[in-house]
Amino acid sequence: MPTTKPLVKPFLFLLCLSLLFLLPLLLSRSPRNLNLTRQVLLSSSSSLLKIRPGFRSYDDYLKLQLNKTLNPRLRRVWATRDWNRKISVFSRFFTELRQSGFLSNTSRTLCVGARMGQEVAALKSVGVADSIGLDLVPSPPLVVQGDFHSQPFANSSFDFEFSNVFDHALYPERFSGEIERTLRPGGVCVLHVAVARRGDRYSANDLYGIEGVTSLFKDSDLVRVRKVDGFGLDTELVLRKKNRSR
Repeated sequence: MPTTKPLVKPFLFLLCLSLLFLLPLLLSRSPRNLNLTRQVLLSSSSSLLKIRPGFRSYDDYLKLQLNKTLNPRLRRVWATRDWNRKISVFSRFFTELRQSGFLSNTSRTLCVGARMGQEVAALKSVGVADSIGLDLVPSPPLVVQGDFHSQPFANSSFDFEFSNVFDHALYPERFSGEIERTLRPGGVCVLHVAVARRGDRYSANDLYGIEGVTSLFKDSDLVRVRKVDGFGLDTELVLRKKNRSR
């Protein structure tokens, strides 16, 4: 199915100003009670997941993420050269997940950390119409504004959640907890991660074994692990939330 590329050029000037507008708004909603003076408390598998040092405050973390997300050159690349290529790859991933029974056309789906919404467009292109993305910077109509450390959705809102930005989570236990909170019992979470491969300078953590992720999902079972080639990410984890209320 052909996909319409978002119009970028008319918005480049506005994007340059967006940081000034969005940052105060995001900071007013940020989880400021988080303690940044210590290593985030993880499970006994903490040696497999390391939080990067250097963030003096949550505000500093948000500023770094927004520096990438609002970069006009990167947004132009994401919306033009990368747009159809990424939709094609994501569509193959989602088609396989549907064939394996983890996703259906009637699933209500969320893409966590969706940037401009290529994942969402891919889901819609394969027939999963009720799909939306979440990112610090909105990209209507595919992506709404929000912080994945504190999703702006009610409990048990989604049947399926996908993310390939786990490495950007400063508080991985909050990232996983919010996915489990907003998944319905029996719902599926799919994560694409890089194992033992250092991410870019915007990453907030480094993963050295899948247990560093799976141990954070207290109310879910790991149902599949496989190797993938997903834009620098090499491992796909499929988790299913247990059939009990949180």
